[in-house]
Amino acid sequence: MIKHLQREEYESKVKVFHREKVEKFHFNFSLENQIHREGEYINDKFIKIEMKSVKFEDSLFEDCYFEDIRSTDTIFENCTIRSTIFYNTDLWEEKFIDCKLENTTFEQNKKGCHLDMDEDNDVLIYLVSFLGSLAVLPGNIISALFMEKIGRVKIIGFSMLASAGCTFFLFLSFSQAAIIAWQCLFCGVSVAAWNGIEVVTVELYPTSKRATAFGVLNALCKLAAILGSSIFASFVGITKVVPILLSFTALICGGLVALKLPDTRGKILQ
Repeated sequence: MIKHLQREEYESKVKVFHREKVEKFHFNFSLENQIHREGEYINDKFIKIEMKSVKFEDSLFEDCYFEDIRSTDTIFENCTIRSTIFYNTDLWEEKFIDCKLENTTFEQNKKGCHLDMDEDNDVLIYLVSFLGSLAVLPGNIISALFMEKIGRVKIIGFSMLASAGCTFFLFLSFSQAAIIAWQCLFCGVSVAAWNGIEVVTVELYPTSKRATAFGVLNALCKLAAILGSSIFASFVGITKVVPILLSFTALICGGLVALKLPDTRGKILQ
C-alpha cells in the first residue's frame, strides 16, 4: 500500500510535453517522470544520461544519436525513428512498441540486468520492515510477563480484538506515516496473540497428538498467510475496504472464539 501511494504521488507530478520540436540539441541531463507526445527530434544527441519513467508517444526521431543510456520504465510507442544510432544503451528493441524503425542501428547494447539500485524508496522499505520487527519486542515482553497472570485465553482474545481495532483505523490512514504507525501498533499488539496460541496449542493436546496438532495448525497458518497475501495484493490500488473488512472480521471472530477455549493455567500436561 505504501508503494502504491508513492506511485500515485509520483504519477501526479508527471510532466507532459506536447508537440515540442528540438533540433541540433545535446541532451546531457537526465530525463525523469515525463511524457512526450507528438514531438520532433531532429539531429539531436542523447549522451551519458539516465531516463527514468519516460514515455515518447507518436514522436519523430531523425538523425539522432543515443550513447551510454541507462533507462528505467522507459518506452517508445508509435514513434518513427529514422537514421538513428543507439550505441551502448539498454534501449532494446522490446522497448519500441509499434514503432517504425527506418535505417536504425543498435550497436553494443548493454547486457545483463541494469536495475537502479538508488531508488528513493529502498531505504523506506527496509525501514518499514525494521520498525515492524522492532515493534514486536514490547509485545513479546509483556505477553511473557503476563502469560501466567492473565491467562493464555484472555491474552489471545484481547490481543486479537485489539488487532482488529488497529486494522479498522486503517480507514483513516491516507499517508505513509499513518500506515507505518498503525502497522507498528498492529505488530506489537498481535504478537501477544501469536505467543498465546503457540502456548495453548502445546498445552491443549496430549503428548501422543501434540506434534501432529502443532504441525497441522502451523500448516493452516501458512496456507492462510499465502491466501491473505494474494487476496490483499489483488486489491491494492482498487480499494482498501475489502482487505480491511476481511482482516477486521477474521480477527473479531478469532478473538471471540479464542475466549471460549479452555484455560490451561496450572494444569498438568498429559
